[in-house]
Amino acid sequence: MLSNFNEGRSKSYYCIAVTVMKIEELRQALIRAKENSHGFDIKSKSKVLHSILDEIARQEGCYLRLRKKSEL
Repeated sequence: MLSNFNEGRSKSYYCIAVTVMKIEELRQALIRAKENSHGFDIKSKSKVLHSILDEIARQEGCYLRLRKKSEL
């Protein structure tokens, strides 16, 4: 993910995805993203992978975002 789909702002997002998703889901997401982003620039490739991972997470009832602790 980092070598082919990281536009410089997705490292944390990908780390969260790897932590909560099954390895086979991640493999399938990468295969789909590579097929659907052939010839795209890195920013567009990242958007394709994000949308695929978000779709899989939504089906599993997950939300791939880091929740920041609010100050009291």
